[in-house]
Amino acid sequence: MLIDMSTSRPVTPAPTPAATTTPSRRNHDDAPDTASRFARLAALEEGPERDAVRDELVKAWLPMAHRIAGRFRDRGEAIEDLRQVAALGLVKAVDRFDPERGAFESYAVPTITGEIKRHFRDRMWALRVPRRVQELRNKVRLARRELAQTPGAPEPSAADIAAHTGLTEEEVAAGLEALESFSTLSLDAELPAGDDGYSLVDTLGGPDASFDVVVDRESAKESLRRLPERERAILYMRFFEDMTQSRIADRLGISQMHVSRLISRSCAMVREEALGRRDGRG
Repeated sequence: MLIDMSTSRPVTPAPTPAATTTPSRRNHDDAPDTASRFARLAALEEGPERDAVRDELVKAWLPMAHRIAGRFRDRGEAIEDLRQVAALGLVKAVDRFDPERGAFESYAVPTITGEIKRHFRDRMWALRVPRRVQELRNKVRLARRELAQTPGAPEPSAADIAAHTGLTEEEVAAGLEALESFSTLSLDAELPAGDDGYSLVDTLGGPDASFDVVVDRESAKESLRRLPERERAILYMRFFEDMTQSRIADRLGISQMHVSRLISRSCAMVREEALGRRDGRG
């Protein structure tokens, strides 16, 4: 007789893992779930309904745009203006986004950031500098900040910054100079103490009339060389040694009237040739 020696035990079914749904994680609390609205926007034709959906999307993502704008505070621009620029970048991102190509946040963040950086590049420089110099400025600024983070580290030199960034010292110098070009000082600003009553504009030079003399002298040089030796000597004594016509006449043994005629004739010839050379006739 066969006896079943197994103990009757209640069979407990193995626990089946509950069907868990992993919520879609977003990087920030200001990144709303708007996938359905973007799909709807893409399917709508131009018109009031599409404009309404577009406005809803912009409003939903506006907090994120403001957060990105906050990263650029304390750089010489009011936060309200930066938020307006970020909002403009957000509108461009909403208009250009293709919902079939991924998450909106991945597309919107660089779009908004780029719009803010363009704002600084194109509108915030008091002195317009080339794009390459602006890039050097940014590299130098970041390098100075990174090198200064070491406790007790002295102010980094141009050589230190060059070694840190891989730039030449000339490029670092250009970047350092650009750091001071972000804003300007009014010409009406007063000079430091000790120069009461004077402003920067008082230190500027004025037109130098000597430049016109140089031009005239160079224009007349060839004509003077072609004059006979006696006429050149007479002009030199009259205009460089400041001798009177009577003294010139005594030195050369001719009449004062003859000296006057020679001076008038020589000057007329030199003047005519110089003016003709200026006009392209010589």
